[in-house]
Amino acid sequence: MTDRVYPSAKPAASGNGAAANPSFPATKAQLYGATRPTYRPQPHHRRRSRRRCCCTLFFWLILIILVLLLIIGVAGTVFYLLYRPHRPSFTVTSLKLSYLNLTSSSTLSSKFDLNVTATNPNKKILFAYDPTSISILSGHVDIGDGTIPSFLHGKKNTTLLKASILSSGQALASDDASRLKSSMKSKSGLALNVNLETKVKAKMGSFKTPKVGIRVSCDGIKVTLPAGKKPATASTSNAKCQVDVRFKIWKWTV
Repeated sequence: MTDRVYPSAKPAASGNGAAANPSFPATKAQLYGATRPTYRPQPHHRRRSRRRCCCTLFFWLILIILVLLLIIGVAGTVFYLLYRPHRPSFTVTSLKLSYLNLTSSSTLSSKFDLNVTATNPNKKILFAYDPTSISILSGHVDIGDGTIPSFLHGKKNTTLLKASILSSGQALASDDASRLKSSMKSKSGLALNVNLETKVKAKMGSFKTPKVGIRVSCDGIKVTLPAGKKPATASTSNAKCQVDVRFKIWKWTV
């Protein structure tokens, strides 16, 4: 009888790139190693949470601002309907020039007598004024300064304010002195501007507002130099005064 020979191992599979079948029984590493998903840490939601908090804060901030604006608007409307506030008006009624001298050394001396009418058109509001500083300008050259004492401006009242404006031995820059000399020689007269600056607060019954600054600028005034000792009366028929309210916020004036 012929003996048959059995190979002890299976031949390796042929073909390019073909891998041998794993031996059995397979180990746990072989069973789960290829198919087991790689662990990846879950991303944190901190950025999303922060963004959500910022959006919520921004929403509430806008809402609070809108509510405050609404309250202010309602309060302002009620205040206007109750008091009908109007700003005071000012008029230069008289301006007299006693003398205006400019020496060769650019030293200025002058004297003005000024009358200003202040009108309060409000029926329910009175004004309390601080001392008012006055300056008279020719172009941009200051040729006289004075002060009006503090006063209380009653409701529906017209008050006459009087002041003496002086300049004694004031030294001018050469350019300012040259411009002033040229203006003093003008046949049409010397053009003047009167500026008043003060602080005022309004009173409505027991309620008082904080003080605010006001500035009154009056132009359209002309005067000829006096020929002798008699003062020269300025022309104020074309004078117009503008009142500007000046709010001070921190270091800025609006």
